[in-house]
Amino acid sequence: MVYCTKCGTKNEEGTEYCSKCGANLGVSREQKIERRAEEFGRRAEEWGEQFGKRAEEECFGLPHGGAIAGAIIGIIIILVGLSWLTGFEWEHFWPVIVIIFGILIVAGAVYGISRRP
Repeated sequence: MVYCTKCGTKNEEGTEYCSKCGANLGVSREQKIERRAEEFGRRAEEWGEQFGKRAEEECFGLPHGGAIAGAIIGIIIILVGLSWLTGFEWEHFWPVIVIIFGILIVAGAVYGISRRP
């Protein structure tokens, strides 16, 4: 707590002017910088938490996209395994894989556009 030298009122730490009489409480430049740095750090941390949650929930711009990407990779692995068992040529699966990833990217873009206000 900081006490006003003019009227003696108790003020919060870091307050520049007295809440009762408006007198300058003599907050130093270093204190102002420190307070602003703490505020910036708090905001950056909040933004990082929000970004991290969104990144965990979305992949390809789609909600629960991580599960979708995992399913696609699983399907690709199954297709490769089946091609080895049946002797089917792997080259025939590439267009299908490219189309699947293209659809995911387009779906993510459409979903992202539809969420904007």
